[in-house]
Amino acid sequence: MHVMARESWTEERLGDLNEKVDRGFEQVDKRFEQVDKSFEQVDKRFEQVDKRFEQVDKRFEQVDKQFEQVHKRFEKVDRRFERVEDEFKAVRREMKEGFDKIDLQFEALQRSYLYTVVALFGGMFTAFATLFATQL
Repeated sequence: MHVMARESWTEERLGDLNEKVDRGFEQVDKRFEQVDKSFEQVDKRFEQVDKRFEQVDKRFEQVDKQFEQVHKRFEKVDRRFERVEDEFKAVRREMKEGFDKIDLQFEALQRSYLYTVVALFGGMFTAFATLFATQL
């Protein structure tokens, strides 16, 4: 087996390594700065989104208030319709009672006419019978 000899670290080589590591960390730092800037932009965008959501929330609160007002109006309309319905029922009841009275009056009138017709025919029959009996 062949063993590779390890080179010794000289000051020059250590300095080069140190510079290379420093450059790498500088690049990492620059990238982190870019990431930080990107996060700052993201934070600003989120702040804008939060403001927009606040506006949307306010609009929804306004819409909710308007719906509450509309709901109250519909409740008033419902109560009015209930009163109108009750009034219609009362009017129908009164009309039915009136028509029932008219029906009774018509029945009484029909009976009166019938009695009158029977009385007239009875009178005419009696008159003819009397006239016939006197003529014989």
